Amino acid sequence: MIEAGDHVAVGISGGKDSLTLLHALHGLRGFYPRPFELSAITVDLGFKDLHLNKIVDMCVELGVTYHIINTDIADVVFAKRQEQNPCSLCAKMRKGALNDFAKGVGINKIAYGHHRDDVVETLMLSLIYEGRLYSFAPVTYLDRSDLHVIRPLIYMTEADVVGFSNAARLPVLKSPCPVDGHTKREYAKELLRSLNAEHPGVRERMFTAVKNSKIAGWERNPPRQGIPQKTQSVLQTLRNDI
Repeated sequence: MIEAGDHVAVGISGGKDSLTLLHALHGLRGFYPRPFELSAITVDLGFKDLHLNKIVDMCVELGVTYHIINTDIADVVFAKRQEQNPCSLCAKMRKGALNDFAKGVGINKIAYGHHRDDVVETLMLSLIYEGRLYSFAPVTYLDRSDLHVIRPLIYMTEADVVGFSNAARLPVLKSPCPVDGHTKREYAKELLRSLNAEHPGVRERMFTAVKNSKIAGWERNPPRQGIPQKTQSVLQTLRNDI
């Protein structure tokens, strides 16, 4: 996921996942054999009651550069457009603002705090609402912006993240979004919780199904992003000869 010379930026929402990831990558830099630069970015959607002071202090303590991108996304989504299902448009606008800023300051990889439970929830959402087998991949290449999206916590459970967040007393913020806790993702989370109570281990089995699937980015030994398949074959031949 991370190569020498990369500039990785953690997308900070203020939640436990992204703050845990920032701490994890900060710790990784202490022994990782491939040196990389680390930053943090928050896209401020424009909600008035979002207070980032404690996260600013945490980044200063870690020695991580923290960027805050001010936007009017909340006003566009909830006031001007009055979206009935605002999450999709909000996510697109938020990611667009983040990617444009990242490219402008020389960042080449965006790190998100998605974990194993998020993978399974996304699979459920795709099945229920889209009628397809899909979940996001550990690494995704965005060809339009020439950025890689990485998800280093993807094999961790949400319980692991909660445990670390509590132990480290991370300055987790409550989302000011008016639909927080009332989304389709929250419905998928509750459905999985019920299924797992009736059939213990169902989350793990569903995650295994994703790993063993042919969903883009989850194939067995997929080609590295940005390197043609023919080049991959040559590299594999060279590795076999060594």
